[in-house]
Amino acid sequence: MAITLRLDDQEIQALRRRAEVDGRSMQEVARQAVRDYIERANRRDLLNRVLDTELPRYAEAIERLGQWSASTSTTCST
Repeated sequence: MAITLRLDDQEIQALRRRAEVDGRSMQEVARQAVRDYIERANRRDLLNRVLDTELPRYAEAIERLGQWSASTSTTCST
C-alpha cells in the first residue's frame, strides 16, 4: 500500500542529507524511521503493561527499600 507523506522543506532537506550520508534512498530512510518508531512505541507499551501489573505486587518491598535507602544516606552523611 502506498501513502503520501507531506514534509516541509527543512524536513525534506534533512531526510535527503541523511539518505545521502547513509547511501540509501529517502524512502528507505523514512521506512526505517517508521519501523523504529513502531518498535519503540511497542516496547514502551509492553514496559507500561509490565509495570502496571508487577509494580503493585512489589510495592511494599519498594517502599521499605526507599525507607532503608533514605535512612542509610542520612546515617552515612553524618
